[in-house]
Amino acid sequence: MSCTWRKYLLYFAQEHVDFRFAEIHSLLSLFQIPMRFVEQPVPLQPYWVVEFNSEENIKLLASRSVSLRSCLELWGHASNVEDLHKNLKILPNSVYESHLQSNKTFKIAVQSFCKHLTQSDKLEKIQTFGYLPFKGEVKLDEPDTHLQYIEYYGTNSNNPPEKPYHVFFGRLITSGFRQLIRQISLKTRKFIGNTSMDPQLSLLMANQAKVNPGDLVLDPFVGSGSLLVAAAHFGGYVMGTDIDFLMLHGKSRPSRIKQKKRAEDESIKANMEQYGLCDKYIDVLVNDFAMPFWKDCLKFDSIITDPPYGIREATEKVGIHRENYTISEEHLPTHIPAKVEYEFSQLYNDLLSFSAKHLRLGGRLVCWFPVFREDYTEEGLPTNSCLQLIANKPTEINGESRKTIADFRNKYFKARDETRRERRTKQAAIREQNRLQALERRGRNCEK
Repeated sequence: MSCTWRKYLLYFAQEHVDFRFAEIHSLLSLFQIPMRFVEQPVPLQPYWVVEFNSEENIKLLASRSVSLRSCLELWGHASNVEDLHKNLKILPNSVYESHLQSNKTFKIAVQSFCKHLTQSDKLEKIQTFGYLPFKGEVKLDEPDTHLQYIEYYGTNSNNPPEKPYHVFFGRLITSGFRQLIRQISLKTRKFIGNTSMDPQLSLLMANQAKVNPGDLVLDPFVGSGSLLVAAAHFGGYVMGTDIDFLMLHGKSRPSRIKQKKRAEDESIKANMEQYGLCDKYIDVLVNDFAMPFWKDCLKFDSIITDPPYGIREATEKVGIHRENYTISEEHLPTHIPAKVEYEFSQLYNDLLSFSAKHLRLGGRLVCWFPVFREDYTEEGLPTNSCLQLIANKPTEINGESRKTIADFRNKYFKARDETRRERRTKQAAIREQNRLQALERRGRNCEK
């Protein structure tokens, strides 16, 4: 294996840009791959110019990344087209000679970022590379050598410049693992809920957690199990817990608009069967996270979760507001425990304490934490003395301001949310007001 450092272009999909750094750096750490920046990346630009000492390393990175669109061995790049061609003309033969032989087919593809190019525009640009010593035949489908020319027109698609800001040319090495996003799409998944995690975000979280084949992974607020699907795809043995009995047994209200009733076989296990991941599925258990039942000696390699916030899903734990309340022996077999509000700050305090106790040394907790973007500071995140904050980035999802967290440090966040009892009282008052208004309208109609 060659140890010569070569220049490469990492070309990213422009989705969930905030998690790009965290995912790539987690995978570099997981696979112990060295990488050097040639140019310091700009957050919104869809590319990094980097150096790797092995082509196999870049293929290994791309085999897990869902942020990466493609990886190119960079033969030339410049701030304008004229300089790019000048650089390519003085490129040493050793760089391209072995890829342009008569026994190797080739093709050149043109891509542009933030500007539409017609087919005739692309063909015209391809013809400008005619000075390269191509000897083989053109083959558009799976050629031996796939060359790409990329033009970058900035990030304002409504007003792109006449000429590109940067241009790149190189040999395609590999593509990212983005086909997995479509493969586990929620649109075709057997069992989903109101808060099922977006597939790409689930995979990004699993990569940030550095899930490796054979790892033991837990989601303590498992819901419909989206995060288990992602972790299992990367080889983790997965299990989950949740306080919602109906959800874990596939008996909750259907989430799809036209579905009146859930199918008999809807469950988290059905999802695992759908994706051929049953060998990675341990089980899901009904459990109140405020009262964990795990043995102290149990250690997880990763904990990946999206706790409820009390918006679309209630934050609840087993409890009752009445004091000295007891259940008679005859009612115990059929008793369904009452639930009370699980205070938001206490939930995260319990989550960090649980992770500090049950994560192996070096294991990662990756979770969502809601914040108000205008008030956000890193010091406002929950902390635990046994956990170190590795990465965090506020991002907006469906109008909500949320953030992903892997490990922790510093001051504890405490917030006073509307309690479950207050919400129910408010809703009851609204219903009563509506009832009285309906009676009043009915009385006026009778008088007429």
